[in-house]
Amino acid sequence: MLETMPDASLQSLIKFLRITGILKQTERTGWVEVGVYQPESVADHTFRTAFLCMLYADMEDLDPLKLVRMALIHDLPEAVIGDLTPSQKTAETREDEENAINQILSLLPKSQREKYLEVWKEYQEGETREAKAVRQLEKIEMALQAKEYQKLGTDDKNLERFIKSAEEATVWPELKRLLSCVLEERQHEL
Repeated sequence: MLETMPDASLQSLIKFLRITGILKQTERTGWVEVGVYQPESVADHTFRTAFLCMLYADMEDLDPLKLVRMALIHDLPEAVIGDLTPSQKTAETREDEENAINQILSLLPKSQREKYLEVWKEYQEGETREAKAVRQLEKIEMALQAKEYQKLGTDDKNLERFIKSAEEATVWPELKRLLSCVLEERQHEL
């Protein structure tokens, strides 16, 4: 398909990639709020979440491509609107997210645009097994990151809200077990 794409379409694809690159410089707001030194970017979070999704999907006989796509695209609107913590999200910001994802995906060929928008909406709705898995895995990744910040000297009190959020969001037994191992490791390394 790339071989036959008009130059204008290739330029749109490059613009899409540049927008995704913004996530490499977009710091995760929650970590900034609690004073983490050199906080991870949204892209950092997305990268490890995608790995978690790939591993989990292969272990649990889910579609790894679908989970990885969902992980990669779930925070894409943040390239336009910035990273929002759960407490900052409102009906208005959800509309902003939808406008942003439509704006970003409009740069892609129609078939990809429709496919990726469907995956993004599926994640937002959180009803399918795949969306529920990615939502929980994303929180487990956040707990892993909290553990790393703890090892680097961030005060545990500042990390508790992230741990609590991960514990509340993780409901499947096998993922609770994974999270438990993350948290136990965190305590043993104090």
